[in-house]
Amino acid sequence: MAELYPESLEKLQDLLGYKFGDSRLLFEALTHSSYAREASEYLRDNEQLEFLGDAVLNFIVSVRLADCFPEYPEGKLSLARARLVGTEYLATVAARLDLGRFIHLGRGEEKTGGRNNSGLLVNALEALLAAIYRDGGLPAARDFVERFVLPPDLAACADELVSPNYKSALQEYLHAKLMPAPRYRVVGEEGPEHRKTFVVEVTVGERGAARGKGATKKAAEQEAAKGLFDLLEREEQETEENAEL
Repeated sequence: MAELYPESLEKLQDLLGYKFGDSRLLFEALTHSSYAREASEYLRDNEQLEFLGDAVLNFIVSVRLADCFPEYPEGKLSLARARLVGTEYLATVAARLDLGRFIHLGRGEEKTGGRNNSGLLVNALEALLAAIYRDGGLPAARDFVERFVLPPDLAACADELVSPNYKSALQEYLHAKLMPAPRYRVVGEEGPEHRKTFVVEVTVGERGAARGKGATKKAAEQEAAKGLFDLLEREEQETEENAEL
């Protein structure tokens, strides 16, 4: 631990622009359970801090959204918060911080690519937030969220934050029906390079497929997910109606 401790912590603190009063909190936030299990001395892993960080993040984001969008009903605020605290979005935050290179992993996790595991990175990010909260209180935690998690212009992202997330809706529907996870693939590109349109196909086992177009791959995936979600819902409704006859 003596080798790893000072250098990695100093680099991350420089990146964050925050100096810990108790650097042991930062080390704990970066300690995966696999590393703690293999250590020759007792070490606390980051699971408890992750639990706390999730709650702190939800609170800070909720307050910020309520302040920014006072006219929004609870449903819209909940949807916007889900976007900002979801694994997909937080994984991009962790990637921007290059958090993977600072995490302490056991040999097994290291070999299986743990530093690029989005779930592991998000857990470390939440633990990092909790460590900042423990060390510097709510003002320090709020500053971290404002600087690294929330979009620079939150109000300008209003439409994007509350638009339906069909990929998530499809994923939840399939999970509830015990069906395979959806698979997305780019099947075509149209138009000139500077105004390209992507064509994405989504499939779910042998049940069905749908295609979507968009100016970005993500937009095309959303459109494809909407098409397949609507298709599966129609099929389910028709099955129920036929059963009643």
